[in-house]
Amino acid sequence: MTTTPRVSGIDLVALQRRVLRTLGGAQVASGAGIAVGFALSPLAVARLSGSDTIAGLAGTATTLGAAAMALPTALASGRGGRRAGLSLAYSAAVTGCVIAVLAIQLKSWPVLLAGLVLFGGGSAGNLAARYSAIDLAPPDRTARHLSWIVWAATAGTVAGPNIAEPAERAAKAVGLTPAAGPFALAAIAFLIALTVINAGLRPDPLLVARAELHPAEPGPTGGWSRVRAGWAAIREAPEARLALVVIAVSHTAMVSIMSMTPVHLDHGGSSISVIGFVISLHVAGMYLFSPVVGWLADRIGRRPVMYIGAVTLLAAAGLAGTAGHGVPQITVALFLLGVGWSCGLVAGSATLTASVPAERRPAVQGLSDLLMNVCGATGTLAAGAVVGTFGYGVLGTAVAIMVAVTGFWVLSRPAKLALT
Repeated sequence: MTTTPRVSGIDLVALQRRVLRTLGGAQVASGAGIAVGFALSPLAVARLSGSDTIAGLAGTATTLGAAAMALPTALASGRGGRRAGLSLAYSAAVTGCVIAVLAIQLKSWPVLLAGLVLFGGGSAGNLAARYSAIDLAPPDRTARHLSWIVWAATAGTVAGPNIAEPAERAAKAVGLTPAAGPFALAAIAFLIALTVINAGLRPDPLLVARAELHPAEPGPTGGWSRVRAGWAAIREAPEARLALVVIAVSHTAMVSIMSMTPVHLDHGGSSISVIGFVISLHVAGMYLFSPVVGWLADRIGRRPVMYIGAVTLLAAAGLAGTAGHGVPQITVALFLLGVGWSCGLVAGSATLTASVPAERRPAVQGLSDLLMNVCGATGTLAAGAVVGTFGYGVLGTAVAIMVAVTGFWVLSRPAKLALT
């Protein structure tokens, strides 16, 4: 890591290493919780409701929850530091998991959807963690440090769906409905993440960055004034607007296809273990190669990595749309879908952060997560309707068209110099 000076007695290099270790540990735990919920919530809603269209609301509820928690998480971070924001997000996720367990016991899909909204706080926390990793990062390594935190979730997200079946058996052994087991497991995972954040994120990286690296850049103090300042910063920076579009479209493409794949595979006769394996490879694609993505973004530029992501998403949508119920082709498609998402998220997030003034970054980052999750929620809602009416193949075609149009638009935008 590039040497950062010692300021006011604080070794910023050592502190940044501790921040990365803490965030990485929390990501492992929370990643497992998120993966379990994303993999199995559509299936749980489908079985309770008997409707594929309603099953699509599972992903919608989760992503809407992540969107709803994005600004509160960012505002809490702006007031009290990253620890406060992440604690709020993971606490909401724990509460959502408890509600989900109760809903499954009651056999109520509306209550389950309500729990999934709060469950989305886990995604809001994991997304906010990537920005927490670059408060103290050297300017020439922001994408790499951000990508390491994305990568840290790999172990949890890959393992999560594969321990769903043992969690169901454990739930049955203690008298719960088996389908409630994975959500009980997710609650424990988020509690671990919450504990790690509160124990290890001291001193807080955002507060240290404000005091030591940007002391002459005071920002707005009120919550909504911070939000307005964030929107103003985005409007003033063309590269920030481009980054927002890339992040939002990458996320929408990913969650739209991923959210309906378990239901599609279930209709094709695949077992829960096969579904868990496919989703595990998908999340491996999302997280496993993110350090390579971050290195490329810092080395060859963020724009080229965005282009790579768009091409990869396009290939994934094409493969998914033509796979039928063929598990091998769907598995390859879901893996590529994850890699394309990683390219868009890492390169886009680094571009966004570098394009706006330091004092406005928390609000801008929160607005970015709000937008990407609102778009994702819209995508999953549409995906459920498309699959229920026209089939999984049409969903792949629709996503491919969306990604292609966005890719051409990005290519047509002139590159702008970003802040550091």
